[in-house]
Amino acid sequence: MIKASHPWQHCIAPMMAWTDRHYRYLMRLIAPQVRLYTEMVTTGALRFGDAKRYLAFSPQEHPVALQLGGHDPEQLALCARMGEDEGYDEININIGCPSDRVSQGRFGACLMAEPELVAECVARMQQQVKIPITVKTRIGIDHCEEYDFLRHFIATVKQAPCQTFIIHARKAWLKGLNPKQNREVPPLQYETVYQLKKEFPQLTIIVNGGITTHAHVAQHLQHVDGVMIGRSAYYDPYYWAQTPEVSRFDIAQQYLEYMLAQSQNSARLWPMARHLLNLFNGMHGARRWRQTLCTHAQKSQDLAAIRASLLMLKVS
Repeated sequence: MIKASHPWQHCIAPMMAWTDRHYRYLMRLIAPQVRLYTEMVTTGALRFGDAKRYLAFSPQEHPVALQLGGHDPEQLALCARMGEDEGYDEININIGCPSDRVSQGRFGACLMAEPELVAECVARMQQQVKIPITVKTRIGIDHCEEYDFLRHFIATVKQAPCQTFIIHARKAWLKGLNPKQNREVPPLQYETVYQLKKEFPQLTIIVNGGITTHAHVAQHLQHVDGVMIGRSAYYDPYYWAQTPEVSRFDIAQQYLEYMLAQSQNSARLWPMARHLLNLFNGMHGARRWRQTLCTHAQKSQDLAAIRASLLMLKVS
């Protein structure tokens, strides 16, 4: 990645069970300027669950966005206010998740079929907060995949107003494909996203889906305002380093200090350590590192042993 010239030029996608606060801290060490997103948090979880835990993040994570899932304008507005009060830089509403459970709750990708409701949700959220409200969506759902369907959705929601749209360049099959298949089976249609930017030049358009190399990023930035990188940033995080003069070992050592501080506040080691599994991908000793990390973080809960393993990897 190069230095970002636009607030949304480089983003790390919200990914359930992956982009928790610990992973986001690690990615901030690797990519100081990238825009980070939380896992999707439902309005019900914030209103009736442990909101303090769901909203917690480290100051170093800025700029960081809270992604919400829901369909009720008042509940979304309330939760957006909670996010702003907690210090988030952006509130993003999920209109892209295709899972059955999410659709049954009437949020996620199924809401593409209700653009007026999405616009109402965004408008109500905008009334409650001063930070940006953004929308992450797909290019279509099921058999509604014509460009006019997407165009109508964007044209309706932008009136809320909404200035920034993150577009996963695949449609979503709400029935017949599971979430993993929905990330792989529907073909990528980047030209559709490029067309949106041509037709709505005043909007900020970020493309998402299948972006795995710096060459991909450079190509997309010729057509849209930003890119959002997903699983590639988890499976090979250091590839996306914005400051390559800071080594993997430097990052690991800084992250271990973070783990120590968090463990003193009762955080368990494995939920933090698991994000280090892929840091040394492609290096000699990476497999041994993963094995010892699993052993000492999952079984023995021994941070000192993890530190010793890191030193052994450095000299191997």
